Amino acid sequence: MPRVVHIIGNGDAAHFYNDKPRKGLKLTCNIPPWPVQDAYGTVMVDFKMMKALTKGELTLPGDWVLGLRPKIWMEKNPQFHMMIAPQIKEFYLTLPKYVANYTDFNCGHMATHYACTKFKPDIVHMWGFDSNFDLNLRSCTDFYLPSPRDDSTNVRLSDNWRPVWSHMFREFSNIKFVLHHFHDKLKFPVGDNVTVEIHSKKKK
Repeated sequence: MPRVVHIIGNGDAAHFYNDKPRKGLKLTCNIPPWPVQDAYGTVMVDFKMMKALTKGELTLPGDWVLGLRPKIWMEKNPQFHMMIAPQIKEFYLTLPKYVANYTDFNCGHMATHYACTKFKPDIVHMWGFDSNFDLNLRSCTDFYLPSPRDDSTNVRLSDNWRPVWSHMFREFSNIKFVLHHFHDKLKFPVGDNVTVEIHSKKKK
């Protein structure tokens, strides 16, 4: 049986994950669009999330996999760290050489790189990674922690994020990546190990 991982992002197309039961390990990013049953953990990379959790503005059950900035936050907020330590599965501090800085290594990037490195899956399914297809950075996390989404920000983020995916798919060329979306017009070239599964926008 192939080893399968599902990365459940925060974009509009994430809801296709719920079309039918899915087998495999599940990782979520920040605040998932819905509670994902049996998720291995939630990946977080930002100070903003840590601040909201520390202030009690958000609660996020389940286990966490945290990046460098959350680790720095814990070091500066030891009381909070001690309180939520049982939820921290691990810190993942790897920054691939093709990423300029941690700002360009977003939550979806880290979740995917972490999954490929730690679990060595045969197949990675990616749900809700809409900015790879369109100029669309809408995120369900924005309902809780709004972010700027003006045109200049969208272009800047898309231009920084998309090249990381190209490099990552090449780094893990032995893994099959399946992206789920409304159409298959990716905004960057990919190799033979990347395919797109098209879903209908119409609800069943």
